[in-house]
Amino acid sequence: MKALAALLATALLGGCASLVSPTQPTAASPETASCARWFAQVDAAIDQAGVRDAETERVAGFAGLRVDRFTASLRDRASASAAAFDTWLARLQRLELDGRAFEIANLPRTAFPIGAAADAAAARRQTEQCAQAWRGPLQGDPALRSTLLERAQVPDRYATWQRAVGLYPLVRWPFFAGVQNWQRSHEEAMSRWATSPAPTQRFVPVRAAPTTALWHARPRDALGVPQFSDAEVAALLAAHAPALEVETRVDADRFGALAWSGGAVPAVDNAAPPQAYQRIAYARYGDQVLVQLVYSFWFPERPPLGRVDLLAGALDAVVLRVTLAPDDGRPLLVDTIHGCGCYHLFIPTAEVALRTPAPTDVEWAFTPTTLPALSPGQRIVVRLASATHYVVGVDRDGGAPGTPYVLREEQMLRALPTSAGASKSVFGPDGLVAGSERAERWLFWPMGIASAGAMRQWGHHATAFVGRRHFDDADLIERRFVIPALQ
Repeated sequence: MKALAALLATALLGGCASLVSPTQPTAASPETASCARWFAQVDAAIDQAGVRDAETERVAGFAGLRVDRFTASLRDRASASAAAFDTWLARLQRLELDGRAFEIANLPRTAFPIGAAADAAAARRQTEQCAQAWRGPLQGDPALRSTLLERAQVPDRYATWQRAVGLYPLVRWPFFAGVQNWQRSHEEAMSRWATSPAPTQRFVPVRAAPTTALWHARPRDALGVPQFSDAEVAALLAAHAPALEVETRVDADRFGALAWSGGAVPAVDNAAPPQAYQRIAYARYGDQVLVQLVYSFWFPERPPLGRVDLLAGALDAVVLRVTLAPDDGRPLLVDTIHGCGCYHLFIPTAEVALRTPAPTDVEWAFTPTTLPALSPGQRIVVRLASATHYVVGVDRDGGAPGTPYVLREEQMLRALPTSAGASKSVFGPDGLVAGSERAERWLFWPMGIASAGAMRQWGHHATAFVGRRHFDDADLIERRFVIPALQ
């Protein structure tokens, strides 16, 4: 027992060390040193108030810069030229400004003044100024650039110490057998739905015009990322938003907008019109950058299916992602998870093939069905089962009418209005939705995923109990699928 306690203590200390990596900026210039003091002050206020935003990762030693997995994957391109590095740096600055804006918005008024900032607007201006302060020192110091390129990484969301203490090398096998059993039973369920579907309630987004013209001579930045205006992004998201057919047996099957209603857990407002959340994302495939459109549907709960149900709990979400071809924006692949990162399904079109040989000792790519080719402007339809909200079918949509649902930006969940006139993020500083915990976490902790089953923020979706895989891995599709048209 003493040896186990020593191992646990060492692992915990190592984990804490990784979480509290130095945030003091490298003393690159008097301006960055001054900004270091500013960020130390505002970080202290943010942490004291418990409003740290965890969507993107702060870069150790470079306060004022943040990174996500896609931007981290572009480090090879960023080192190729000055123009590419400047473009990459601008992405880090933008991620910082976005994250900091939500943190400042969620600070209580009593937190001001902070340093020279008398209010939230002044704090945002100071943040923007300090984020820009890195540009000069980085342009003139190759060693500093190399340090930034090395450090701008996102750690995976698996706790190695949990796997060590939980004897992961041994217990992974019964867990893996359980995953495979679920996959087999889910394939059978999808087959039953395909031949004898249950009654469903249909929801449709506002119809949008086809967006093929958007892809003609689409400009790309120095990193190869396609550039769209805000209006064009909105058009893409509207055009590809899915129709939803939900088996509606209980109130928990009614999706809608999240709202703070006085409780410790955000609630789904079923009195308002149905609402879903959207965001744009990117993946890499060889030399190509692929556009991905992401839609999230939130439900009040995952109700218990019996007297003892380890998977039941407050809130549930289904996240659907459509990956588009770089030449004309046609859908190549659909994949989906729940808000916990669980139940990752891939539904490829005939243009996409599973890469072989696939490993047989980890969760790799569960592809229970394929997606038929879509006509220009045609949507997909997603079918969800009652209570579990499992995705039991994805197909091309026939265009039948249904109850309209509204699309909102997912970013608004990072600063959602409260009844007291303030704002509060749905997600905690750990990237989890407090109060959405599942009892399954006590069983699944040896797999190394924090609070397995709980709803979580973008960037925190570990999607494999056996192996390591994240929903936002930039190379997720390239590593698992072959797309001959992009070779």
